[in-house]
Amino acid sequence: MHNFEIVQDRRNTRSVKWDNLKALYGAEDVLPMWVADMDFQSPQAVIDALKNRAEHGIYGYTITDATVSKVVTDWVEKRHGWRVKPSWLLYSPGVVTSLHMAIQTFTEPGDQVVIQTPVYTPFYNVVKAHDRKLVENPLIAENGTYRMDFKQLESCFRAGAKAMILCNPHNPVGRVWTKEELGQLANLCQSYDVLLLSDEIHADLIHEGHQHIPIACLSEDMSKRTITFLSPSKTFNLAGLQASYAIVEQEDKRKQLQETFSKQGFHMLNTMAVAAMEAAYMDGEKWLKGLLDILAVNKKLAEEALADNTWIKLAPLEGTYLMWLDCRNMKLEQKELMDFFAKKAKLGFNDGVQFGEAGTGFVRMNIACPPETMRDALKRLTNSLKEFEAAI
Repeated sequence: MHNFEIVQDRRNTRSVKWDNLKALYGAEDVLPMWVADMDFQSPQAVIDALKNRAEHGIYGYTITDATVSKVVTDWVEKRHGWRVKPSWLLYSPGVVTSLHMAIQTFTEPGDQVVIQTPVYTPFYNVVKAHDRKLVENPLIAENGTYRMDFKQLESCFRAGAKAMILCNPHNPVGRVWTKEELGQLANLCQSYDVLLLSDEIHADLIHEGHQHIPIACLSEDMSKRTITFLSPSKTFNLAGLQASYAIVEQEDKRKQLQETFSKQGFHMLNTMAVAAMEAAYMDGEKWLKGLLDILAVNKKLAEEALADNTWIKLAPLEGTYLMWLDCRNMKLEQKELMDFFAKKAKLGFNDGVQFGEAGTGFVRMNIACPPETMRDALKRLTNSLKEFEAAI
């Protein structure tokens, strides 16, 4: 069983998270709690598979064969109750890559594409980079958490939106959309003939009391009008290996998307990505249980540390390992807020504005780290807040 308590030094590994602190935050002594990768080693089965493949010594063109596809579909069925045929899978280096390809394939320049803000930063570029019209359906903040604004969403669809990008579980607000919410969304998509592009990359990272439901499995119609994007990268900390897949039931859509992949020169995953994905899905379940247990520990540490403060409020974390911190009570301009965390608390958070204007006054905190690191971060945070309060 993996020991998630171990603190490993990630510096000097060309880590985006750890080796770029000076450029991002102006100092090397900032504790990075930002980009969505974890400070945990991947499952031993993945490490062993990569070693074995490396020792073979020949790294030629590599296929994702029927064995790999069955491992993937077995995982999706076991974890999420969705029976997917191997023929529905299209592999790509990453979910964002696939979203770009899908927008190019299924929409035209000038078409309206809906996103629910605040939301994962690349969604904005996925739409704008291809000259599509970005339409925002802002989530409603209510009692510290968020819900969908179905009335406003219907007006977006009525105005002619061709597609929508769904984020479930939602990054950065941490919602795991319920069956009822997804059902309402599905009804609207069906009524207005909207294609749904569903980013479900955090599907395996669900906290106790919640359940991930792939929206495509709600009905036959939704399965055919939804393209679902999944990956082992967030689940097993494999982002640097670049492996993901799209699930596309409808054959003509699948062929169209495959053609776009081919036009961009993409034909196969890299050798190590295939080995890692197969090993993770075959033998990573016990590791994942350990990960979810340690994330629950860190979540509780954060909730307890910030329970009585008046300056920062946490959105309830239902899924992902990314906490959404409401800092508006501090009444700082966004740059002042980020400077406060980086210079006073020595913490590197994601700027909430990266997720859209609705993120003004917020930051995002990555809690996928050993509890020792989490305690260090929370100590820095709470001490800096005490100094902030004393200075007022």
